[in-house]
Amino acid sequence: MSFKNLLVISTAIAASVSSAPTALAGNVEDPWIIRLRAIDVIPDESADIDIIGGTAEISNQVVPELDISYFFSENIAAELILATNPHDVSVTGTTLGDVDLGDVTLLPPTLTLQYHFAPRASFRPYVGAGVNYTMFYDNDPGQAISVNYDNGFGFALQAGADIPVNETYFFNVDVKKVFLSTDVTVDAGVATVGADVGIDPWIIGVGVGRRF
Repeated sequence: MSFKNLLVISTAIAASVSSAPTALAGNVEDPWIIRLRAIDVIPDESADIDIIGGTAEISNQVVPELDISYFFSENIAAELILATNPHDVSVTGTTLGDVDLGDVTLLPPTLTLQYHFAPRASFRPYVGAGVNYTMFYDNDPGQAISVNYDNGFGFALQAGADIPVNETYFFNVDVKKVFLSTDVTVDAGVATVGADVGIDPWIIGVGVGRRF
């Protein structure tokens, strides 16, 4: 799935939110925010690997992130977070030695509910919590015959701040922790190996936003 398709999905979801009754906005002035961030996705990986043991290693990745927020009140907002990120994957310390499992791309749309402490101040911190659903695609198995990753739900925690440049535009800093695991099945030719892999990434981002 391309970033263009991701944008189409986000537009459709945003349109469905905007069709909610106007009363939900609580007469908030300019209830929409769109942000574009550069994020560093830093997996905090762990693994329980059958038969051969060892541990998983997943590369860091810097990618763009788009998010769309809607304020139901001055302090309460929902944020849809969209990015797609490729990672190199390997296992080390197994009875077969180190094994290159190629690369895979993750699409983890995340929806958080946020509390904004000072939404009209010169420094606007917020916290959030929510859920994500991660899909795995564009899988290259590396040295294995095939590697299959199960899609699944995870949870996210978030903290950040908006720093206004003027009434419309602002800088943004944001940190998220996503609790995400997947069941992986590796066909290594001589055997099929299963693993429960925790990805659990930290996501650190900086960017710009516009309120309207």
